[in-house]
Amino acid sequence: MPANLGDRLRDVRKRRGMTQRGLASESGVSVSLIRKLEQGERQDARLETVRRLAAALGVPTSRLVAEPAEEGAGALVLDAWAPVREALTAPAGDTGEPDEPPTVEGVRAALDAVTPLFSGDRFAELRTVLPPLLRDAHTLARLGPEGDAVRVRLLQLTGWLLTQTRQFEAAEWSLKAALDGSADRLQGASTVNTMCWLLLRRGRLGEARELAVRWADDTEPRLSRATPDELSAWGWLLLRLSAAAVRDNRPEEAEDALRLAHASAVALGREFAPDGDFLRAFGPVTVTLKRTENAMVMDRPDVVLALAGRIPAGGLRPTSNNRNRHLLDVANAYTMTRRYGPAVDTLAGIRDAAPQWLPNQRYARDILGRIIAGRRTLTGTMRSLADTVGLPV
Repeated sequence: MPANLGDRLRDVRKRRGMTQRGLASESGVSVSLIRKLEQGERQDARLETVRRLAAALGVPTSRLVAEPAEEGAGALVLDAWAPVREALTAPAGDTGEPDEPPTVEGVRAALDAVTPLFSGDRFAELRTVLPPLLRDAHTLARLGPEGDAVRVRLLQLTGWLLTQTRQFEAAEWSLKAALDGSADRLQGASTVNTMCWLLLRRGRLGEARELAVRWADDTEPRLSRATPDELSAWGWLLLRLSAAAVRDNRPEEAEDALRLAHASAVALGREFAPDGDFLRAFGPVTVTLKRTENAMVMDRPDVVLALAGRIPAGGLRPTSNNRNRHLLDVANAYTMTRRYGPAVDTLAGIRDAAPQWLPNQRYARDILGRIIAGRRTLTGTMRSLADTVGLPV
């Protein structure tokens, strides 16, 4: 198979007997972009663009994808987080023997104290507290199963955080270490949930789909007697499978996975977070959020806005793990339907709720870029949002 997107696109298009103009008409992608991709003037495109091309050609998106879907962190972010990455990957022997060796109870208490920083997207504070906490956690492997459990939990959270900030290689290292240390299948499934999300952000759709399928099959419970923890773990794996399938132009498979996730959520009957873990919070509202996300992937802004109207405004913590990501889809749907005022208001609301999270979202930058592209003058809110998300002047 050709190594780059343009060659793959040209080969499949010719096999389908389509001209560049015909493909542009069917996909909604400009003929100029298709021509640039095929001629090598452009080396990549957004995953959503590739999905449209794949849908028009009747092939999985993964048949065309050749490069990561999302750019990694820039130099400023990498420099700022270097102490965290160094502490994460330092061999246990390099931590030395402290005067007061850490205890399982002490590290667990410290982790409990910083967990709100993760759920609250307080990245600046996490850059300070994580290096010493990670170094202490390295010593816990010698202290038995309880120490392993605390270390795995910290590695899970760190992998999730590094994925948020697009430090993908370090995130993969952290999550693999967490999976290796998992004591049981439910703890492993929690890590795999984030691993699937990491693979999706990197455009590795086939790997994400296969991983989710394998673990969903291994963890599938009997609904009549499943515990809430089992229902949450299985439901999240199904949501990751659905997300991978819809991006890979497999809408029927995506819908089947969503249907099973909905059955798991109905069995739970409410939003549930095992052991208070915000990363594993799952229930009927979570499934609706992901159904809305799938509709946005499929370019259905009308469905996005209709579903969004059914989601309760209160009672759901606005973290990047659920509501804020959903609100980006809402802002995008408003933009696609030329309702720019509500779109800008939605983005401003996200910034107020998660000021350190929004600058890391390329999705937000793309949405705002489309809003202001054709405007002669910008409002003060638009200008400040452009500064927040790093939109080029």
